[in-house]
Amino acid sequence: MPASDLPTKPDSTACIEPPSKIEGTLDNSFAEIDWQAPWLLHITQRHYLSNSIERLSRPSQQMNSSNESGSLDNAESLDTHGINACNISTPDTIANVLKTAMQQQAEYLQQPLPQTKPTHNQTPQTLQFVSQNALPDGEAYEHFIGTTGNIPTRDNLHDLFNGSIWLTFPKTKAMLNHYHMQEIDKQGISERRGRVRDTITVFDENGAVLVTADPNVGKALVDFDWQSSLVRPRDKWDDPTQPDDSAQAAVYIFGHALLEQLLHPRKPLCAHSIVIHVTQRFFTLPLADRVRFLDDKVADYMASLLSKDEVTPRQLSPLPILGVPHFWAENAEPSFYDDSYVFRSGRRQKNKK
Repeated sequence: MPASDLPTKPDSTACIEPPSKIEGTLDNSFAEIDWQAPWLLHITQRHYLSNSIERLSRPSQQMNSSNESGSLDNAESLDTHGINACNISTPDTIANVLKTAMQQQAEYLQQPLPQTKPTHNQTPQTLQFVSQNALPDGEAYEHFIGTTGNIPTRDNLHDLFNGSIWLTFPKTKAMLNHYHMQEIDKQGISERRGRVRDTITVFDENGAVLVTADPNVGKALVDFDWQSSLVRPRDKWDDPTQPDDSAQAAVYIFGHALLEQLLHPRKPLCAHSIVIHVTQRFFTLPLADRVRFLDDKVADYMASLLSKDEVTPRQLSPLPILGVPHFWAENAEPSFYDDSYVFRSGRRQKNKK
């Protein structure tokens, strides 16, 4: 069993819906997910999520739905990141799948459900996935999560991937929400989010975490030195499909919008990354232990970054995501990195202090 997967417990309590009991119909876009893609292998409860989503998005189910209703209204919606999806799903299906996954995870680990990290005038709230309809008109999404623990969830790919990151990095996601809440308390809600909330949003939507036991790899990435970070030390990079105890570098995607974009991989796709330095022991851990360790480390890193007066999204290092060794077959050839449009010289050289 892959280390990042948690088994479905046959003796689940009555408050947990067994996967077979979750009903719904998801549109064809969900069937496009390749759950074996290297950038998805770290997702907690991946096995359960993939089985549930694949069952709920089977073409036969959609055909049955069409026959029962006489026709399908394929009204298209465009989410905030410009990715089209046919809006023909049964409401709240994704929320129910994610809610069950989170409950199973807590049961397996014999831990309580994760909670929000409250601001000074709040109390911790137990996190759970709920219908988008639960979000009151006019209330900010982040404020609603922070005050209730409820994560409004639509039946689309964007919210599925957002939920999968809540499952995988719950402490970090709660930390980001905490800083959203602090800024909302200070500034209210307006069209301009400010530097702190802009930084949170960029990382939350498009972030990646470079973990390395070799400081030179991390420094080279920050300096836009692609040859010294991605090409020459290729043998130091972990292969997600065949983890290696002797590896010294790996990337784990945090941004849910980035995961959505990677359904149709394009060479120019660029993540905004942070670098977490670890000892060699990290790469000897099972994947599930790596992820739990990283959740603590990334939460601490982001809390430190976001507490600085000069924080800005430019402090997140650009990383062409298909250039990560073992993420894309074509990058096995060194010439892959010769594309100066994608692998740019960068801004850091002139911004060094």
